[in-house]
Amino acid sequence: MGVHYIEHPLVQHKITLMRDKTTGSKEFRELIAETAMLMCYEATRDLPTKEIDITTPIAMAKSKIISGRKLAFVPILRAGLGMMDGVMSMVPAAKVGHIGVFRDPGTHTPVEYYVKLPEDIAERDAILLDPMLATGQSAIHAVDLLKQAGVVRIKFMCIIASPEGLEALTAAHPDIDIYCGVQDACLNADKYIVPGLGDAGDRIFGTK
Repeated sequence: MGVHYIEHPLVQHKITLMRDKTTGSKEFRELIAETAMLMCYEATRDLPTKEIDITTPIAMAKSKIISGRKLAFVPILRAGLGMMDGVMSMVPAAKVGHIGVFRDPGTHTPVEYYVKLPEDIAERDAILLDPMLATGQSAIHAVDLLKQAGVVRIKFMCIIASPEGLEALTAAHPDIDIYCGVQDACLNADKYIVPGLGDAGDRIFGTK
């Protein structure tokens, strides 16, 4: 368990483009999805496989398929939705849950407003999705909810994280793996990641 940094050049290149304040909503959405797809490749590296017999156009062959564990992707609303197209393109058979949490502007604490998880979520590996890990409180709350629902194997995937958020999440849930594109310098007084990329939700949906 621990923090896994995705240092692939394509991921880092796309994060740079996302940071640019001149990047418009359409391109930003595309970059979020593409980055999530590349990160999903790493986050699913430990999926078990089994060998089966198949017939190719040339001959019989033994080849591997994924076996034994089912996946669920759970975006933290609303910004996590921006990562869904990317991860679902990699694992189209996965089920999807949603956890709606917003940060109270005064206290910076998480406020839950929506939870809908697959009925068999306890039988699945869950990958939580949120582009930004700032204070870590929303992520901690989301992991709490998944554990209460019976999920045993949980991963958290974010594109940019603050040191404070990583420390808080690993302290609260040392048993989960965190997949992160880059760790930034710090949080500012308003609890935004510095240098970050602004409000990911606003930039995905063009609301500011």
